[in-house]
Amino acid sequence: MAYSYYDCEVIDIKEEAPGVKRFFLKYPNEVELRFDAGQFVMFDLPIDAKYTNRSYSIASAPSEDNVLELVIVINPQGLGTPHLFENVQVGSILKTSIPLGKFKLDEDLNRHICFICTGTGIAPFRSMIFDIFNKKRIFQQITLIFGVRTQKDILYRKEFEELEKSENNFKFIPVLSREKWEGKTGYVHDVYLDLFKEPGNHLFYLCGWANMLKEARENLKEMVYDRKQIRFESYD
Repeated sequence: MAYSYYDCEVIDIKEEAPGVKRFFLKYPNEVELRFDAGQFVMFDLPIDAKYTNRSYSIASAPSEDNVLELVIVINPQGLGTPHLFENVQVGSILKTSIPLGKFKLDEDLNRHICFICTGTGIAPFRSMIFDIFNKKRIFQQITLIFGVRTQKDILYRKEFEELEKSENNFKFIPVLSREKWEGKTGYVHDVYLDLFKEPGNHLFYLCGWANMLKEARENLKEMVYDRKQIRFESYD
């Protein structure tokens, strides 16, 4: 599929975790940037590959400043992310598409929303969660279950911990698979299986690698959750 690309300036880069960076892009003034929380953008990168386009979910909530944020983990075996990490700096220009994709919030959110993700799969959920609060959407409860290896890998930890303190109807549950700590350990599946063992007015959003999504969807199906209550985005 052919995409239209725009010369977007990298206005900031932040180290978020080992091997993970946040990239802030500003679209040209003549482009009216509009997107729905949950969407992604494509880069057309100057790399020696058959396919030079790469997709990354938007991590920032919709705004009117023509700026969006991406959170990207490096894949040393790939070509796209090593280029971004080694050659792109503040002031660089990246050929970027307009926001794309159908992974979006439902119109009716008046129920218990559970976001389940691993790694940089948290990106669209950060966009969605802050969009919900920014727009004062009506909902019952939000639970964010986030699986990573160690505490150093908990992306946006301070933000979500502060949101949990200020909003009684938001719960942040990081789950560590390779480090013992005071919080949850193991895998995300153990957490939602326990929290949502009783069927109810729930809405599940899943994002991450295909294996996690496959297991989560099978588990939720066995818990008698209707497929209409499940939304997902694969990173494979």
